[in-house]
Amino acid sequence: MAYSIQSYLETLPALFCFFFLFCYYYSFCRRWRNSSLPTNWPVIGMMPGLVRNSHRLQDYGTEVLKESGGTFEASGPWFANMHMVLTCDPANIHYILSKNFSNYPKGPEFRKIFDILGDGIFNADSQLWETHRRVTLSLMHHPSFLKLLEVTVWDKVEKGLLPVLQNCAKTGSQLDLQDIFQRFAFDSISKLVLDHDPGSLSLDLPNIPCEKAFNDLALVLLHRHILPERYWKLQKWLGIGKEKKLSKAWDAFDQFIYPRISLKQEKRSKMFDEERRFVGLTTLMEAYEETNNSIRDAKAFMRDNILNLMFAGRDTTSTALTWFFWLIATNPWAEEKILEEIANELDVVKQGQDSRLFNVQQSHKLVYLHAALCEALRLYPPVALEHKAPVQADILPSGVRVEPNTKLILFFYSMGRMESLWGEDCLEFKPERWISERGRIRHEPSFKFPAFNAGPRTCLGKEMAFVQMKMVAASIIYNYHVQVVDGHPISPGDSIIIQMKQGLMVRLFQRNR
Repeated sequence: MAYSIQSYLETLPALFCFFFLFCYYYSFCRRWRNSSLPTNWPVIGMMPGLVRNSHRLQDYGTEVLKESGGTFEASGPWFANMHMVLTCDPANIHYILSKNFSNYPKGPEFRKIFDILGDGIFNADSQLWETHRRVTLSLMHHPSFLKLLEVTVWDKVEKGLLPVLQNCAKTGSQLDLQDIFQRFAFDSISKLVLDHDPGSLSLDLPNIPCEKAFNDLALVLLHRHILPERYWKLQKWLGIGKEKKLSKAWDAFDQFIYPRISLKQEKRSKMFDEERRFVGLTTLMEAYEETNNSIRDAKAFMRDNILNLMFAGRDTTSTALTWFFWLIATNPWAEEKILEEIANELDVVKQGQDSRLFNVQQSHKLVYLHAALCEALRLYPPVALEHKAPVQADILPSGVRVEPNTKLILFFYSMGRMESLWGEDCLEFKPERWISERGRIRHEPSFKFPAFNAGPRTCLGKEMAFVQMKMVAASIIYNYHVQVVDGHPISPGDSIIIQMKQGLMVRLFQRNR
């Protein structure tokens, strides 16, 4: 009997501790079962939550940031050096991208992740960034560039885009509009910077490795952001997994770009000054020569800059147009307003029997179309996030202290979904929010609307992007009604660029004119 009492007394503390832990765990689960915040586990940190939501990272990140007030500190496995700060707070965005710009360069971690872009403008800091910026501006501000842009886009719409759409409408077949826009943008940017049209947008829709390599690039870059560096570097060394795709993409880019550089160098050496016409690649070469060869060898310098321009020109424009047409298709009242605006504002000139096109001057008159594009960019900014790292320890306006080389993830995707920024109707597609009482486009600060980044690194091709998007959108909407295939799944893909995971399958119906 004494032994039983003694055993009971020895067991009682353990039972009490078990009961206490059970009650605490039950209370914890009840409290947090509706929470989006990931649990910070011993040793492995928040990695399980990130992995569990890896198929919906943009939306999951938005839920976490909403619940945490716009800024969240995330921790990975203790051995992986994955501590990072996520933010969509406009005050933080303004501070990092502008007010204290010099303390927040891209940094070595960014260059490791984006190594495929070499020393191009996206990776560069300090003097190298200034050089690339000057080179890019010299191209875009050239007196002949805007004319070349208009001619290139017009020609690709007339001879590439509309024939493909017309064939789809006549046959009643389905079409992946995202793929079409990617091909359109790839051909256009290739013509602009390389003076070469690869012809990916034609009736047979040929497979061009370099064009498809951009999709693999965007996919792998996102996974490098969320995986431990040692893990993806091991994959790269072994040539397996997603890193194998990136290696193939790297080869495809080099095989596409380097021969065009060599060909242009050879032709240029045989031409007299008076024989030369404006070509994007020639302008880049001349800008390089003005640096007195102080950067790197000519081909490597131009390869990096060209790939950066192609990455920006192909993926951002095509992604924005894809989401725009899905929003228009699911909000037919907006389509009707655009059609009404075209009819009221433009004197449309018929080009051939089946197609009507719009030039730069005509597209400038389309205020509601511009507003609808801005609204699509607000909800689905092509570049979902930006990566920064402080040089010196700092305290963000939100009160979070960041140590040197802390990985900062600026969540642009989440900013368009914050009620504190855009009101209770922030998830609704409302182009009217971009139109002032005077009927003009309402300006929003880039730290609230960072679709084209913000601060000194604001996208240099912003106006060029709007020119292309408005010319393409007006031509398609005027000529065709776009209908999304019933039941087609729509969701953002797992990519640094917010492409549609399953593409955008549509049917086209030609309008009676």
